[in-house]
Amino acid sequence: MGLLDGKSIVFFAEEMYEDLELWYPKIRLTEEGARTVVAAPEARVYRGKNGYPVKADISLNDVRVNEYDALIIPGGYAPDKLRRYTKTLEITRQMFDEHKVVAFICHAGWVPISARILKGKKATSVRAIKDDMENAGALWEDKSVVVDGNLISSRTPEDLPDFCKAIIKALAGD
Repeated sequence: MGLLDGKSIVFFAEEMYEDLELWYPKIRLTEEGARTVVAAPEARVYRGKNGYPVKADISLNDVRVNEYDALIIPGGYAPDKLRRYTKTLEITRQMFDEHKVVAFICHAGWVPISARILKGKKATSVRAIKDDMENAGALWEDKSVVVDGNLISSRTPEDLPDFCKAIIKALAGD
């Protein structure tokens, strides 16, 4: 019996996602019993920065927020593409507003920036977008994982163990 039995998690994907930042949490959370679903602009195969494929299970238009306990946004170049879709921002805002876990890593901070949910919130990201995060009103911290309410953020693939532990803790209710 896993810590996350009965939990459902949606992941965003687009071309050039950071391979480890999608696959590591997806596998780790599946090990804990969570149902994981990949959502993207279209239900098709997307390639990561390192060429690893992921098949989107559903399109962004088919995401029903009430069916999920958490949203995980991997980094790479995908977040810059994803934030251009109105549906991406709607899903992110609704998950946040409904106090569901919104977890993002590395460059994925661009999505919550564009969703306008970071003002006054503690968060982290890859240093390259620190200014973007601060300009959006985030209180940026240089830590492996930062948790502020239902927001969970990390900097880079090296932080994935702490990132996943924080997500599991939030969803398991510990």
